[in-house]
Amino acid sequence: MHLIFLGTASCYPTKHRGVSCTAVKFNDGDIWLFDCGEGSQLQIHKSSLSCGKVKKIFITHLHGDHLFGLPGFICTMSSLERADVFVLELYGPLGLRQYVHELIPLDWQYPEDLKNWKINEEGDGVLLHPQEIAGRQIISSENVWTLFQDSHAIVKAGALVHRIPCFGFSIQQNPTVGSLKAGLLMKMGLKPGPLYGKLKQGEPVILESGQTINPEDVLEPSKPGLKVVILGDTCDSSGMADIALDCDYIVHEATLEDAMMEKAIVNGHSTPSMAAAFAEQIKAKNLVLFHFSQRYKAKRDKEPSLKILYNETVEAFELLGHDCKVTIAEDFMELTLIQNKKRKSS
Repeated sequence: MHLIFLGTASCYPTKHRGVSCTAVKFNDGDIWLFDCGEGSQLQIHKSSLSCGKVKKIFITHLHGDHLFGLPGFICTMSSLERADVFVLELYGPLGLRQYVHELIPLDWQYPEDLKNWKINEEGDGVLLHPQEIAGRQIISSENVWTLFQDSHAIVKAGALVHRIPCFGFSIQQNPTVGSLKAGLLMKMGLKPGPLYGKLKQGEPVILESGQTINPEDVLEPSKPGLKVVILGDTCDSSGMADIALDCDYIVHEATLEDAMMEKAIVNGHSTPSMAAAFAEQIKAKNLVLFHFSQRYKAKRDKEPSLKILYNETVEAFELLGHDCKVTIAEDFMELTLIQNKKRKSS
C-alpha cells in the first residue's frame, strides 16, 4: 500500500497546497481517494497517479473543501475511454447525493439520446441517471459502519466530532498467505511447479503415490495486513478508538498549533498534542499530520512554519511516553507503507 497526499490545506487551496484529498494506492494499481476537494483532479494529473485507476472515493463530510472537486472528477471519469468497465463507488454522509443545485432545462435542450430518460426533478432518488447504480444507506452497529470487504481490505467508518457529521475510515488490509515450505515439499517428492500454486491458493494436492498434501501443513503462518486509519476534520477522535486500535498508520489533522487550541476546538479542529494523544490512545505506530491552516508556511525557513506543528507533536509523545514516528504531510508526498515494529519520531 502507498499513501499519496494530493491536498494538505484546510479551508481553501493556496499556492503550495491543495485542499483535502488523500490517495491510497494498492500494489495492483487500484486507487482509493479519501475526500476530493476543489482542484483534486488537477492535483492527480500533477502526481504519479492516474484518474482512470480510481475505483472508490470516500467523503469524510460535506464541507466544500472536502468535496467540491467531486463533480468535475466524476465528469472526467465518465469521459475516459477504457477497455474495462467498472463501477466508481462513492461513500459519504447522508446528503452527499443532493448537495448540488440544479437548473431545470428547456425541452429543446435535451439531445435525442436523453429524451427517453425523464430527469427526476424531485431528487428523491427514484429515477437514476443512465450511468448511475442505486446506492444504499449503511446503518451503524454499535457506532461502527462496516462499508465493505473486497480483495484488498475490510473498510469501516467511525464518527468524529466536528461542526457537522464527519467520519474517519479504517482500512484493514487482508492477510497475506504465508510462504510455502519448499524444503518440506521437496522431501515429500513435490518439485516446484503448478501444484505449488494450487497449494498457495488453499487447494489440497494429491501426489502420484496417493498421498494428500494439505495447504496448512506446508504453508508458513499468514502475515497480517496493514491497518491504516484516515480521519476527516475533528476536535474529538475518540469515536474511532475501537476500529483504529493498533493501527500501523493514522492520518490525523492538526489545523492549528497548541497555543491556539481553544480556537481549534471551537471550529471543530485539532492541534498537534490532541492528535498525539489520540495516537497514543490507539497505540499507533506512525502518525501523519495534515490539514494545515494557511498561516503555516510551506518553506521551513519562514515563520510560522510547519516545523512548529512537528516539534509540538514530538514533544507531546515524549510527555506521553509513546514511541511513534511523526510525519508532516506535504502535497505530492508519497509514503510506502510498511509494518515497522520499531516506533520512533523522525
